[in-house]
Amino acid sequence: MFVVTEADADAIRTVFYQKGELSAAIERRRRFRGITDNAKARTCARTIAGWTPPPAPPSSQPCVDMA
Repeated sequence: MFVVTEADADAIRTVFYQKGELSAAIERRRRFRGITDNAKARTCARTIAGWTPPPAPPSSQPCVDMA
């Protein structure tokens, strides 16, 4: 098990869309050395590339009562 930060996911996603699945698997293995099997690295890279970035947090503007 491993934790993927948004920065790591963005880097893997970028490589996946610019250079392909194999390059994304290599980038995934470079950032997370725990998986040494290429097939598992490719599966993880595909999964990470399919993630969408989390939505932006709601703004912290104070509520204004219009009454």
